[in-house]
This record gives sequence, C-alpha cells and structure tokens, in this order.
Amino acid sequence: MALHESSSSFFSPWPDRLRHSAIVLLAAGLALSVLVALDELSLIRAFAVFLCIAAAALVPWRLHDVATSREDTRSVNPVETGAVAAVVAGMPDPAVLLDRAGRVIHLNAAAAQLAPALRKNELAQFALRSPEIITALREAIATTEPRRASYLDHVPVDRWMELVITPVPVPTLFGGTDKCMLMTFHDLTPLRRVEEMRADFVANASHELRTPLAALSGFIDTLQGPARDDPRARERFLGIMHTQATRMARLIDDLLSLSRVELSAHVRPDTCVDLIPIIRQVADGLEALAHERQVVIEIQLPEMPVMIAGDREELLRLFENLIENALKYGASGGRVIVSLKEAASGEGAPEIRVMVRDFGPGIAPEHLPRLTERFYRVDVGDSRAQGGTGLGLSLVKHILNRHRGRLLIESVPKNGATFTACFPQVKVAAAA
Repeated sequence: MALHESSSSFFSPWPDRLRHSAIVLLAAGLALSVLVALDELSLIRAFAVFLCIAAAALVPWRLHDVATSREDTRSVNPVETGAVAAVVAGMPDPAVLLDRAGRVIHLNAAAAQLAPALRKNELAQFALRSPEIITALREAIATTEPRRASYLDHVPVDRWMELVITPVPVPTLFGGTDKCMLMTFHDLTPLRRVEEMRADFVANASHELRTPLAALSGFIDTLQGPARDDPRARERFLGIMHTQATRMARLIDDLLSLSRVELSAHVRPDTCVDLIPIIRQVADGLEALAHERQVVIEIQLPEMPVMIAGDREELLRLFENLIENALKYGASGGRVIVSLKEAASGEGAPEIRVMVRDFGPGIAPEHLPRLTERFYRVDVGDSRAQGGTGLGLSLVKHILNRHRGRLLIESVPKNGATFTACFPQVKVAAAA
C-alpha cells in the first residue's frame, strides 16, 4: 500500500498513459531482476525482454500523443485564428467577417459601435435590420459575388452609409476552400453634404445672376420698343440697368475671389505685411460711402507697425467687406469704430484682433451661426437694396482660414454688432 502511494505521488505530474507505462516498466524491471538473481534467466535475455516490454509500453503512448495533437490542430477553424481577428480589428472602417450562413465570426470595435446588436456566432441579419443590408447580404451569400448597398442610418443621427460585401476565400478544416463574407461600412455623410452644398451654391448663384439679367433684358426690350422716344424713361431705365449691371459684376467678382481663395486655402501666406496702412487705405476708400450714409468712421489704431503674415490684396478685400457692411447695415447708429489690439487666443497663443463695430439695429442671435454661409442673408430685400451679394462674410471667413485666423461675431439686438478678425501674431525676428 505504501509502495503504491509513493509511486502514485512520484508519477502524478506525468500524463496518464506515460504514467501507466512507467509503472509497467518498473514492475517488469523488478520481476526480471528477481529472475536474474535466482539464475532463472540470464542477464542478456532479461535485458532483451525488458526492451520488448518498454517498446510495447511506450510506442502506443507516443502514437496516441501525435494523433491527439493532429486532432487538436484540425479542430481549430483557420478563420477563427487570432491572426484573422487581428486583421479585422485593425481595419479603420466598421468591418464584420461572416461565414456562408451569415453568422458573425469576427467584428471590430467600429462595427460594434455602429451596430451594438451584433454578436459573435449569431446571424448578422438579426442585428442589421435595414432592408438594403439584408437584401445585399442574401444576394452575396447566394451568388458569392460582391455587393454594394447605400442606406440612411437614423441612429443616433442621420448618416448616409455605404455597405460593401466582399467574398473572401478561406481554407477549410479538410484542406479545401470556402468563401466568407467581409462586410465593410463607409460613412458617405461628408460627401453627401458637400454635394448638397455644391447644388445649393449653383442654385443660389444662378438665381442671383438671373435676377439682374432679367432686369437688363426687360429694360432693353422696353427701350427698343415703347420707350424708344421717351427721354425721361430712357434716363431712368439706363440708371436702373447700370445698377443691375454693377450688381452682377460685383457678384461675379466675389465668386471669382472666393474661388481663388479656396484654391490656395492650403497655402499659408509667408509675406509679412503691416496691417495699419491696409486698414487706413480701406477706410479712406470708403469715405464717400460713409458720407453718403451720414456715418462717421472712427479709426483707433496704434502708430507703430503691426506685422502679420498675409496677402495684401486679400486683406484689403477682407477689411473692405467688414467696414462696408458696417456702413450699410449699421448706418442708423451714425458711426463705425475700427480698432486694433493684441490679445491671446483660447490656446494662449498671441494674436492680433481687428474689430469693426457699428451701432445699428444689431443681429438676432439665431442668425449669428449662419452669417458666413454663402448667400445667407438676414433680410434678403434689404441686402439686395444695399447692393449686397451674400458672399461678403463667406469671403471674409475663407480669407481668415487661409491666414490661419478666425472670425468672431458679437451682436445684441438694438445695440449694434462687432466683427473681429483675429490673426496669429508674427514673431519680432520673423517680421524683421
């Protein structure tokens, strides 16, 4: 009993079949030793018998171990390995790998966030309930051919998505090949929004150009017909035609300027310019308009140069739009203040701020976020009467973006508005 317990404790860490074989060999060795000691068996024959017993005990264990390892290797699906899971997890877009039945094998974190109902080893059709997805998935499984589908996802916000299903050949357990389905999702919302903005821009531009063209065409027909011999009507109509032609030319000029700024938006100006003479030149050029609107332009600028990295022509256009808007829409306040100061941005970087303040009726808060949109107007009739194109502040915003600046708009109804152009400050060494 003690021998059995000691042998069991000695062989317990070994595998079962190897432990049994070792016990058999130990018992055979003891028995053969007794026979040799009693001269019942020679030493050579005893050794030969022990080798035969050892071979009979150890070879089946080794064969069983090899067979077991082969079965373990075959039992692992090649598609379910860690390498495949790592590839799916590393894809930047939402990705899901399905078997031929439509069950989820692997999915990455982006796919889990897009469709939280997706679960491994469950059918993807239960989690993705969009009819476009289900139809494309069924067709891909049935034909083993790629499929695409676009759909509108309403949760958590409206997003246009594109689904691409690609059959992927993979090895099977028995040495053949099968096809899994790799589903990838692409967010088309930014492209859709750009396309909508382009369509709106073309429609608005066409409308803005069509109005003065229609007026010009109508007055030309009138002058060629009933008003041919009417000097008073001719003078009046020619004045209106001149106004409409000027408006159309300004609109085209703004469109071309906006296009040029957008083309070079990625190139930051590297020429150092002084803001002070630029602002004074714009203010002097608008004195006639200020006198016409009975508005006083107050300039509060330092005597020392204020240098920034900028494009002189674009900066002239920027301040012209800001000051002209203040003169036109804030004329009831009687004055416009143009000032400059140094400040710090939200990140603590030094910047130059040029503020144009009027004391007119102000702007309602709901209009402030959209003022820099193309063709957006607070009052369409008043804007057209003032000769505005609806592109001025959009042009200002794009020029500031190219100069790596920003536009701040503050307004209180019945208390005027302040438009602030912020520019990064140039280091003294760079300016010199």
